[in-house]
Amino acid sequence: MATIGFLHTADVHVGTFRTLVRELAPGRDDVHVVDEALLTGARERGVDDDLRDRLRGRLRQVAAAGAGLIVCTCSTLSGHAERLSAEVGVPVLRVDRPMAEAAVAAGRRIGVVAAVASTLTPTVDLLASYAGPGTRIVEAPCLDAWPLFESGDLDGYARRIAEHARTLDVDVVVLAQASMAAAEVLLADLGKPVFSSPRAAVRRADRLLG
Repeated sequence: MATIGFLHTADVHVGTFRTLVRELAPGRDDVHVVDEALLTGARERGVDDDLRDRLRGRLRQVAAAGAGLIVCTCSTLSGHAERLSAEVGVPVLRVDRPMAEAAVAAGRRIGVVAAVASTLTPTVDLLASYAGPGTRIVEAPCLDAWPLFESGDLDGYARRIAEHARTLDVDVVVLAQASMAAAEVLLADLGKPVFSSPRAAVRRADRLLG
């Protein structure tokens, strides 16, 4: 079976996605590369030529490790990563694409929760590319949650994201960052669809690899 590769910007994602591969694609191997500086650079100066070169290099590193397809798990960078597929030599899937497809089919008023400002525009643009007439996309930043993630308080981070999501007057909630997946569980009683990206991305990657 072909190997799924992952490019992350936080170490915590390795365990999350490795567990999902074991659950959803048993028998399939996975390889992971982590580069926190990619997200740091994108937040500080945007995706300039130097950062794009670094991103390309990391994707090639994942490909060289045997990946038949690469999932970029950083929503800030995943669109840029996807566009580098031809240069990398293997398909690159942005982690939030399957989630976005499902979200626009679930309701017309979509709230986008993000803890990092650099994630909002890429996620909103992706949703808009799938949205039909009458769809409204509502930006719902929760920037005070990110210091909790950075400090390693993942439970507190998930609780803060869930708390914020409960305040939104929307039909659908999109948790824009892969790091927010735990908040989806906390929102099981919300009474409206809540989407996070990791599980859907692994399912899609497994299907694409056949």
